[in-house]
Amino acid sequence: MRAQFNSASKESLGLRVAAIGGGTGLSTLLQGLKRHTQSPTHAANPTDAAAEPPFAISELTAIVTVTDDGGSSGRLRKDMNILPPGDLRNCMVALSEDEHLLSRLFQYRFDSGEGLEGHSFGNLFLAGLTAVTGDFALAVKMSSQILATRGHLYPATNSNVTLAARMDDGSLVRGETNITASKRRIVRLMLEPEHALALPEAIEAILGADMITVGPGSLYTSLITNLLVEGIPDALLTAHGLCVFVCNLMTQSNESLHLTASQHIERIYEHAGGAIFDVALVNTAPVPEAVRERYAAEGAEPILADIERIERLGVRCITGDFLHAEGVVRHDYERVTEALLELGLKHRRAKG
Repeated sequence: MRAQFNSASKESLGLRVAAIGGGTGLSTLLQGLKRHTQSPTHAANPTDAAAEPPFAISELTAIVTVTDDGGSSGRLRKDMNILPPGDLRNCMVALSEDEHLLSRLFQYRFDSGEGLEGHSFGNLFLAGLTAVTGDFALAVKMSSQILATRGHLYPATNSNVTLAARMDDGSLVRGETNITASKRRIVRLMLEPEHALALPEAIEAILGADMITVGPGSLYTSLITNLLVEGIPDALLTAHGLCVFVCNLMTQSNESLHLTASQHIERIYEHAGGAIFDVALVNTAPVPEAVRERYAAEGAEPILADIERIERLGVRCITGDFLHAEGVVRHDYERVTEALLELGLKHRRAKG
């Protein structure tokens, strides 16, 4: 379903949206945002575009974490000394114009073959293009063109960084996989090397956006990782666009156990160096009991929507039913997107 607007209004120009994150959360959100974004085919052909109803989003940019060191991404990172392609591949497929054959091909995972087993085709494709071009960000751009993505994709940094975490017992754990596996609580997250620079295109997208989203995604290993990249926190603190936190639905046993929605925001502020959010989108629909029990066995629980505490942080809280809980708990990307577009358009109207 595509948002319809009066072509004579300013809203028909469409919003510029920058979405920051990683993992399943970001790719799920992009599936919803994509449906309201003009396709590259129509953008390249004004005659065809004129026949299309106006789109709510004129420009969509995803800024994606690159600290994964497990699975196929981790193997390619170690063997070829490239950035991990997995999260970017998932986002690329989510934004793809062709949701069928090409996306299935990019997500295909080899289940046999010496050296191939466990790798996805999309990861290998990105690794090959990186080897040919000598530039991971350029390889992502070229792959996006092949998939005709409805938006731009940028790694948060082009530097080969390692994630490190100071735990509550004072120990230092290096590597995203090790951090995720640790039973200790994360106190502080860091990048090694410390001064990894953001891509200029990512900074430009944040500063030029009408709306910026952070989340959903694993608090430390999908969201805060982006805020450790030099240039991104400053851009968020000075951006004129509406900055929205899309809160997770469930805690994670090692990253965010027992943390409320407001405490997620506080942890992000600690690493960003200031208050970056204008609005928080928080689910208040109950998680079905059978699903709760299954997640409880994994040490996870629904995140408490402590609305008053969120608003005491100076963040406006938008609550609602954003839950899709068939088998696994995910955000309902259509309802989340509808809420985000309403917020973005109201913000732009208020700015005049």
